[in-house]
Amino acid sequence: MLYSMTGFGRAEATIGGRQVVVEMKSLNGKQFEIVIKLPPIIRLYELDVRNMLNATLMRGTIDLSISIKQEGATKPMAVNTGLATFYYQGMQQIAKQLNISEENVLSTLMRMPEVVAPEQDVVPEAEWLQIKKVIEEAAQHLMEHRKNEGEVLHKDLHGRIRTIESLLGDVLKLEPERTEKVRARINQSMTEMVGKDNIDANRFEQEMIYYLERMDFSEEKTRLAQHCQYFHTTVEKEGISKGKILGFILQEIGREINTLGAKANHAGIQQIVINMKDELEKAKEQVLNIL
Repeated sequence: MLYSMTGFGRAEATIGGRQVVVEMKSLNGKQFEIVIKLPPIIRLYELDVRNMLNATLMRGTIDLSISIKQEGATKPMAVNTGLATFYYQGMQQIAKQLNISEENVLSTLMRMPEVVAPEQDVVPEAEWLQIKKVIEEAAQHLMEHRKNEGEVLHKDLHGRIRTIESLLGDVLKLEPERTEKVRARINQSMTEMVGKDNIDANRFEQEMIYYLERMDFSEEKTRLAQHCQYFHTTVEKEGISKGKILGFILQEIGREINTLGAKANHAGIQQIVINMKDELEKAKEQVLNIL
């Protein structure tokens, strides 16, 4: 089973009179990266949240948002009465000196810096443990979403590699024709250069064998087939995080395909190699999405 790196998870609960809503989404990423938006009352636990999600989500770029509402307000407010009194005394003095009305002094006072500010309390430990469970639930929903996305990738990747294996079978069918064409081309070149009667048959066969050995790609074909099989086996293994190792296997598959193309000396085989590369590139794009 494969897991995609993209997904979305959401969970909510009422804890201690507060409505807690957790939302997180995940996108592709080589490592674990997370952007967290926490309300002040749980900011103390940010490192806790990072460590927990790192262990659960493993890879990807994570965007986490936690909202805590209490009595209809997302951020409970507190009034600094001491500071408000200080501001009021100053305003009152100015009003008397300038002989102006104090009619709107309250509204002005409430807009002064730090008179009204978000409440900076911290949730009790018992409530934090419950909030943590809500975060874990959202992470689990995200992983379920990743699993569903991974099933689509699973089918697509198997299909891509099976196509490469099928194309390899087409290469095998063209090998006798390839060998014969190489032999005929070399024979024609030698005839044109020195004349048919001047060709040493034994020496010609020796040179032909040497040339064909240099063009031989039997080992590449065998390794390519083995890498494809290893890819299938790895996909089906137990475990969640497989994206990196599948990427390495595709690199090895690409290396063997490139060698086949370099040694082909046959238009039909080169066309097949191009089709192999096309399937390989599509597989690489999909593997980038795998956890």
